[in-house]
Parts: sequence; structure tokens; C-alpha cells
Amino acid sequence: MSMPEPERRERERAGRSCAAPQLRADPSAKMCARGVDVYYGDKHAIKSVDLDIVSDEVTALIGPSGCGKSTFLRCFNRMNDTIPRCRVSGSITLDGEDIHAPDMDVVQLRARVGMVFQKPNPFPKSIYENVAYGPRIHGLASRRVEFDGIVERSLLRAGLWDEVKDRLGEPGTALSGGQQQRLCVARTIAPQPEVVLLDEPTASLDPQGTQRIEELLFTLKKEFTIVIVTHNMQQAARVSDTTTFFYLGGMVETGATRQLFTSPAREETEAYITGRFG
Repeated sequence: MSMPEPERRERERAGRSCAAPQLRADPSAKMCARGVDVYYGDKHAIKSVDLDIVSDEVTALIGPSGCGKSTFLRCFNRMNDTIPRCRVSGSITLDGEDIHAPDMDVVQLRARVGMVFQKPNPFPKSIYENVAYGPRIHGLASRRVEFDGIVERSLLRAGLWDEVKDRLGEPGTALSGGQQQRLCVARTIAPQPEVVLLDEPTASLDPQGTQRIEELLFTLKKEFTIVIVTHNMQQAARVSDTTTFFYLGGMVETGATRQLFTSPAREETEAYITGRFG
């Protein structure tokens, strides 16, 4: 009798929890990084990282401040291209496509791999126009009724529709911090990306706002592959399927979240999650 899919995935993730790089791609991987190095001038920020991002799961990147988590996250949609003197080498693929290929349209890549930043950054536009912006620039709709549908669906998915449906013409910046971050989530998912990257999305929120964002992740992973950077290990344990520990620019260990937090394979991982450093 075949193994149930959730159990199969759990065992595969557990098998990835090791010090050695995983050179063969997981067949269920949405994105694959191989031998990724990142330099800021002469500073070697990311050191030969291999990692698979599995489809329809939440992958958490954890580690102390300055260890390279956010830098590595930005590699997946080439946001590091915007940083002067930043150089990325190695291979990153999305559904087997090299995202650094000469014919890769970076604008389209960022539509396929959306990003939510640490601090809420709604555009200085109405709530409606914040959400409609991506579909408009990517030509995903042309008629008002089509935009109306996209805006409503996106706000519903972000858990914000009931709170703003009667004030869509108001500025997005007039919302509370937690609402602004959910608006940014709605804006990110409106163009229907395949992958959603979140860089410390609850760092500036109060506990209630944090809880709302975490609840969203359980819903969103049914439709999107998610990668989240977090300093909060309890958050990683709550929301992720797979956790990857970074230290000093390198990937130390990756594996099923439950296993990594209860029986890590590396001493550095255990020291970090037990609070001996960080």
C-alpha cells in the first residue's frame, strides 16, 4: 500500500536535515538553489548554499541577525539586483527555469515570485488601487468589473475584505499597521504569484497583528509556495513545514520543522534553538 502523501513529505523533509548539501533536486521542489554565493563588494555574505523550496509548503529561514537569511531570500526574485555592488553566483531555478537566464524577464519573475517586506509599505494610493496595481501593470485585467473581482478576491484571501469593503477609496496608508501589512499581502498575491516571500512580516506588528498574519499563512499555503524569514523561533515552529538554519552566511541544516526543533542534527542548530547564542 502506498504511503499517504503527508507522511511521504514529512519523511522526505526529515531526510533533508543534514550538514551535507543536497545536490539532487527534490521532485516536489518549486525553486532550487545550488551553489549560491552572494557578495557585497568584498564581503562574502552567502556561502555556497544549496536548498530546495518545496511546492505548497511554508519554508522558514531562521538564524541570528546578520547571518544572511534576508539576503538569501532576496535571491529568489532577484531583488539583490537593485543593490549596488551586490553580486550573486550559482544557480537558482523556478520550475526548472534559470532565473538568471539572459531571456528571463525580471518584471515577470517578480510577478511569479512576490515579496512582502518587514515594514508595511502600501503605495500612496487608495486601498483599491494598491491591490489593482499589479494586475494592471501586468495586463491581467482591462475592465473595471475584472479589477473589482481581483481586488475583492485578494482582500478576502488576505483576511481584510470585511474590514475595508466600504472604504476602498481611502488611502492604504490610513490603515493600522497590521491592516497595512495585510494590504501588502493582498497586493502581492493579486497578480497570482506562484511563490510568496515574506521578510520578517510581523516584526513591526503587535501580537494581534502577528496572529492575523500567521493565520493567513495556513490559508495561503493551500495556493502558494511560501518562504518566510523570521527571528521568532516560536513563529517558525508554528507556521512552517520545513525550517532552514543559517549561520555566518552558510546553511547549517534544513529539515522538517518538528524534527529540527526537537532533534537537530548539528550542534550549532541545537545551540541556537536552545538560546545558547543568537
